[in-house]
Amino acid sequence: MDDCDLANRYADTLHKTALANQLSKNKTAGESLNQCRECEADIPEARRKAVPGCSRCITCQTDFEERRIGIL
Repeated sequence: MDDCDLANRYADTLHKTALANQLSKNKTAGESLNQCRECEADIPEARRKAVPGCSRCITCQTDFEERRIGIL
């Protein structure tokens, strides 16, 4: 195994670790809010059950995620 192979293996390990850390940070726990923390609209019960710990309505969550990744 040459230096390039070792470097690629190391980079792959770092990448997998970073992804795992990001996923664990994004997991929410606890009780969902009844109203969106952004627009104060009611969060439907089906969403609260499907996404435990949610704090935004679907529209505001979509906007939040698009801003976070730079789409908006």
